Amino acid sequence: MATELFHQQPKRKDDGAVMARVLLAEDDVLLREGVASLLDRSGFDVVGQTGDSAWILPLVRELKPDLVMVDIRMPPTNTTEGLDVAREIRKEFPATGILVLSAHAEVEHAMELLANGQRIGYLLKSRVTDVDDFIETLERIVKGGSVMDPALVQELVSARRRHDPLAELSQREEQVLALMAEGRSNAGIARRLWVTEGTVEKHVRHILSKLRLPEADDDHRRVLAVIAFLEAH
Repeated sequence: MATELFHQQPKRKDDGAVMARVLLAEDDVLLREGVASLLDRSGFDVVGQTGDSAWILPLVRELKPDLVMVDIRMPPTNTTEGLDVAREIRKEFPATGILVLSAHAEVEHAMELLANGQRIGYLLKSRVTDVDDFIETLERIVKGGSVMDPALVQELVSARRRHDPLAELSQREEQVLALMAEGRSNAGIARRLWVTEGTVEKHVRHILSKLRLPEADDDHRRVLAVIAFLEAH
């Protein structure tokens, strides 16, 4: 598997800010090169690439990236190599952001990753269709946010609808919950749903009440609270 390592001084944006350093771990070379090109054009510094899961942790140790983008299923067995390395990265480098790009909605794996703290995300490859949204997601993770693909939230809601308080949520509250899980603020949710921020705040209060979760101002704590609840049921 090809591995590319780039030794260089920190790159800076036009305004002088240091670019976020990214390591790409993906065995599909065309996808990996495409993402690398996109990130280079979008203000990120791609400091290394690999298609071999055995190289990911050594590269993280050497390059100290701000964000690692990794697939769950990688050679040699194409099972959980990427997930296993993500766990090690989180343990050894808790401040490093991790974005898992997966071809499958592996709910158990997603929940395990997202419950581990800040700077973590899980997206389905097939749903990455908007470049601006994708770049915004990366920036959110680098800044400390958590991102969960809405398709995973919907799958969890559907699977548990008959047996837990999620069944009490209205359709609009489910939409708000999905956007909360993406790490969006109340203002961001309001823009997405074309409603007022006050309306979103009301929905959030209802959601937290119905799920018997404590209210919190911090978006990340809200996401982790929702994930913890779903994981426990």
